[in-house]
Amino acid sequence: METVTNIRFDVPQKADVSATNQALFDNLHKALGFVPNLYAYFAKNDTALGDYLTLQNRKSTLRAKEREVINLVTSQINGCRYCQSAHTVLGKLNGFTEEQVLEIRRGGASFDPKLDALARFTAAVVTDRGHASAEAKDAFFAAGYTEANMIDVIIVVGDKIISNYLHNLAGFEIDFPLADAL
Repeated sequence: METVTNIRFDVPQKADVSATNQALFDNLHKALGFVPNLYAYFAKNDTALGDYLTLQNRKSTLRAKEREVINLVTSQINGCRYCQSAHTVLGKLNGFTEEQVLEIRRGGASFDPKLDALARFTAAVVTDRGHASAEAKDAFFAAGYTEANMIDVIIVVGDKIISNYLHNLAGFEIDFPLADAL
């Protein structure tokens, strides 16, 4: 039985958040030109936005383009329209075409064998909650990825699960161009 809630989840404005989060809003505005609603929503908690940004901005063995593959695949599997939309924009900024973004969201990347192995591995990890098949793992390592890369894949998946779940629960407005539905 589905339960319907009447709770409305609003995105706070800068004046509504702590001084620490106001400073983070200023930094985000300088870097991005605006404060995405996802980040603003994190600021309802005094430490969550800073913690999340630290996680997102950590050094990684993966290139930005590889992280976008993970973000797109994970967001698609978790049904997060906000992150699908945001990472469609970011994927294009990292050199993917619209068609490539859609293929990645479907869990593959036939245009690049290494990224294809990454997309398939990510899909297996997310779908099977960390119990990827031997085939997915073998293909990932055969494509040239290492155990250090695998650890970074899991960290990026974890990062994306956090934001996917937050948006899926709160449903605040998507402030990026809406990604095409698959």
